[in-house]
Amino acid sequence: MNNFINISDLTKSELRSIINSAKKRKSERGKKPNSQPDIDQPFKGKTMIMFFSKPSTRTRISFDLAVRQLGGSSIILNEDEIHYGKGDETIKDTAKVLSQYADILMIRTDSHEDINEFKKYLEIPIINGLTNLNHPCQIMSDILTFEESKGDIEGKTIAWLGDGNNVANSFIEAATKFKFELKIACPKKYQPNKKIIEFAKKNNCNLLITEDPYKAAKDADCVMTDKWISMGDKVNKNKKKKDLKKYQVNKKLMKIAKPDAIFMHCLPASREEEVTNEIMDGPQSVVWLQAFNRIHAQKSIIEWCTK
Repeated sequence: MNNFINISDLTKSELRSIINSAKKRKSERGKKPNSQPDIDQPFKGKTMIMFFSKPSTRTRISFDLAVRQLGGSSIILNEDEIHYGKGDETIKDTAKVLSQYADILMIRTDSHEDINEFKKYLEIPIINGLTNLNHPCQIMSDILTFEESKGDIEGKTIAWLGDGNNVANSFIEAATKFKFELKIACPKKYQPNKKIIEFAKKNNCNLLITEDPYKAAKDADCVMTDKWISMGDKVNKNKKKKDLKKYQVNKKLMKIAKPDAIFMHCLPASREEEVTNEIMDGPQSVVWLQAFNRIHAQKSIIEWCTK
């Protein structure tokens, strides 16, 4: 039984096997309808429970389709539908019950500590569908998308502009494992998690953190960003947007990257804030492939967790 909580928990070979399996399964599916199972159906007769305490479009739909394509079924629960999160049932008790009902659990919640607490008591694997600390499933999809577009990510250069949020945290862990250069441009007060930065330094990650967006974007193979205001962000929104204004991905900034650089965004996007329409809908954008690949990356994660 394997848990998928942090990119840093897995070895480079484990992460590579997940990416390679996703590529293989995607290729073998061809043009099958999204709800049609794969031929081997390795998850047949099994169930995933998905719990959401935060809104979701891509995570919810892509995991549901991933389970279907693997031959299994899913049960989707929102925060107002179960006792967890209301304080009237412990995580320990919830975990013991869910272990009897399902074969794997996926949680999307604010508290990373809650996922670690679930792990202690679950008898089934758990997948982190997003927390306030990181978003590992998104990063696996991003790497799959990058490699489909640009080849092996090792030795390449990724530029991240804007808020040093949970996605940026997971990208730092990924850069450490997959050995690509990561250049993050953000104001000092919006830098990624300090412990994750320390993890990267201890493990010889090729990481640059700067306040200069052009220094980060220079000669990058891929330029990435995310919403400036994350879900549940308890900040002065107007102040934060003003602070991040110079980190907008636009035509001028993309010209600093390599001529064949791609643009990624994990979505949802606030158009004309962190990215202009011209870039979002332009020829360098791979955001729609990135969103679609959530299905394939997560299929491989589920397989790895339950093998």
